[in-house]
Amino acid sequence: MSQDFSYSINTIRFDEDYQPSSNTRLTTNFANLARGARRQQNLRDTLRMINNRFNALANWDNPTGDRYAVELNIVSVDIDVAGNGEAFPSIEVLKTDIIDRKTNERIEGLVGNNFSSYIRDYDFSVLLQEHNREQQGFSVPSDFGELHGKIFQHFVHSPIFKAHFSKLPVICLSVSETKVYQRTENKHPILGYEYLPNESSLTENYFKQMGLQVRYFMPANSAAPLAFYFFGDLLNDYSNLELIGTISTMETFQKIYRPEIYNANAAAGERFQPSLKHPDHSLTQIEYDREERSQLAVKQGKFTEEHFIKPYQATLKQWSANFGL
Repeated sequence: MSQDFSYSINTIRFDEDYQPSSNTRLTTNFANLARGARRQQNLRDTLRMINNRFNALANWDNPTGDRYAVELNIVSVDIDVAGNGEAFPSIEVLKTDIIDRKTNERIEGLVGNNFSSYIRDYDFSVLLQEHNREQQGFSVPSDFGELHGKIFQHFVHSPIFKAHFSKLPVICLSVSETKVYQRTENKHPILGYEYLPNESSLTENYFKQMGLQVRYFMPANSAAPLAFYFFGDLLNDYSNLELIGTISTMETFQKIYRPEIYNANAAAGERFQPSLKHPDHSLTQIEYDREERSQLAVKQGKFTEEHFIKPYQATLKQWSANFGL
């Protein structure tokens, strides 16, 4: 490989005192919650929802429903392309840890969960939009997501990732509005019933470039399936508590961000098509600005183009062409 990239990792606790750093993507779900007059109450309520959901799922040897608490850390990854010490914020994920109040044990949870990336903002909000501006109908560039996918895989297999995390990441996202999901008879004791989509989505294909597979499961007492993106074997590589940490965290975020789907008053049936126009849902008391988030994605995509894609274009092209794990 003609040139190798280096990474640096920073972590910050996501708790009721959390304030977004200057490098955090403002479209990131947790950053959106941590602004405004109700920021601290927002955060407190979010963490309470996560803990309650965790204890509801981890209900064995837990008679009072308060044995466990989830601690969250925001993991920010910066990339140095030129080797000159100038780092660009590339990836941001969440890391869960589980506190067992009965044994006073800290149990390592999963890294991944939420997934944020400036380069993804560029791909979806700048590159894809420009590609389709003068097209008849919608299409995707032939190399769409390729650079981002290679950078992600390079980071996950890097020495710095292995030094910080004992297992490969699991990313948990919402289902797609444009797909129909069919429930199967396959039921996992924690993840719940598996659902199959009628076709693959743009997001699925994008994450496939990152080396990730996807499966859809609806845990007990959930309103809708969640999309789990993973390496390896989702059902056997991770413990029950690790999976519950991801479910409780990301289902809580989805109830806040997409209440029409994840806080619906009736659960998904055997055949399910999600919709953000579904009227029969309940709102949480947590404030979230969905419109602001979509506007910021465009701004941050253009920021990436100006400060990462264009300045390092030749280096990135050569690195991508020679990439191999």
